[in-house]
Amino acid sequence: MIWNEVEKLPREELRKLQLERLKKLVEWVYNRVPFYRKRLDEAGVKPEDIKSLEDIQRIPFTTKDDLRDNYPFGLFAVDLEDVVRIHASSGTTGKPTVVGYTKQDIELWAEVMARTLAAAGATKKDIVQNAYGYGLFTGGLGLHYGAERLGATVIPMSGGNTQKQVMLMKDFGSTVLASTPSYSLNIYEVAKEQGIDIKELPLRIGVFGAEPWSENMRRDIEEKMGIDAIDIYGLSEIIGPGVSSECVEAKEGLHVFEDHFLVEVINPATGEVLPYNEKGELVFTTLTKQAFPLLRYRTRDITWLNPEPCKCGRTTVRMARVAGRTDDMLIIRGVNVFPSQIEHILLEYEGVSPHYLIVVDRVGALDNMEVQIEVTEDIFSDEIKKLEWLARKIENDIKDLVGVSAKVKLVEPKTIERSVGKAKRVIDKRKL
Repeated sequence: MIWNEVEKLPREELRKLQLERLKKLVEWVYNRVPFYRKRLDEAGVKPEDIKSLEDIQRIPFTTKDDLRDNYPFGLFAVDLEDVVRIHASSGTTGKPTVVGYTKQDIELWAEVMARTLAAAGATKKDIVQNAYGYGLFTGGLGLHYGAERLGATVIPMSGGNTQKQVMLMKDFGSTVLASTPSYSLNIYEVAKEQGIDIKELPLRIGVFGAEPWSENMRRDIEEKMGIDAIDIYGLSEIIGPGVSSECVEAKEGLHVFEDHFLVEVINPATGEVLPYNEKGELVFTTLTKQAFPLLRYRTRDITWLNPEPCKCGRTTVRMARVAGRTDDMLIIRGVNVFPSQIEHILLEYEGVSPHYLIVVDRVGALDNMEVQIEVTEDIFSDEIKKLEWLARKIENDIKDLVGVSAKVKLVEPKTIERSVGKAKRVIDKRKL
């Protein structure tokens, strides 16, 4: 279902709208954010210099370091008394990145999240079980407000307490689950242990984001749970969830809500803007946010853009599923490795679970990569020769696809730690 007719605008009309909003945005930040005034002055760019969408390439990038350097409120474009909500990142790599919202920003967020849920096939008749975390993390409240804007019934469950998740899913008749994809499989496992077949429940849609996942993992979830598994994308710096979403009709890329977010893909090494269908780093400019607008924010997410019309009727550009991050990317013996590549291989095998851990270490001058993989009980109880054969087969597939050797260690079911949020996929023991 298309929630807002702007999602069907002809491309030329959409570009006119984007340019109009970009001009206003540059003027807004130039006059209200000292950081941006200084940056634009250093680049020799004045608001009146923005005459086409291509002129955005004259504007310097904004990075996460810029956000941390201006902690906590240095990039806000409004007085704090006009900020009605503050969110922040987890701060696991230092100072958290802080984002603020005016009342209008909250309305915008609810709008784009309603679009996200509608694209997934949800309607006001649905019961949405929200297993994203509430609090400073943007996932829970972002999804919550969008579901209410849609008119659906919301169960604000938050993450964790998986047995209760299953109980409420069964007792309340939840039809939409919102969570990380890895946590949905955790819910499935707990339900199975309780003798509950999720396929027999009313659940019909999964709205999954906050971590990279593969097409094979989608098929695994859909087969086990009997639902449509929809990929959504967002990040707190831009607005939270609600930046882009797959549509249930095609599931072929995530529609970017371009009337609010101007998207580019760049070469991460040079900053050069890349053409459509070429893989690179995702960059966003927030066209309509008041409190915390950003110019050309480098997300570090790796993807590419597809401008072709979609069979769902939306005309907005689609971004491919995020393949990894430039800053989460592992470099093993000079080869770039993304956890999602490993996941893609694992889910080709029956009896191999999507729960895995990549452990990287350095012995002398050589990097070693070990992939610990859970297998099902019946596989694990097989004779040693069969397990050794399976491990060698996966090792060969990793070498063929990724281009680097890895030692595969098959482990018992439930031995890899489960996460209620983003799954921890990598332990890097190297001192780089």
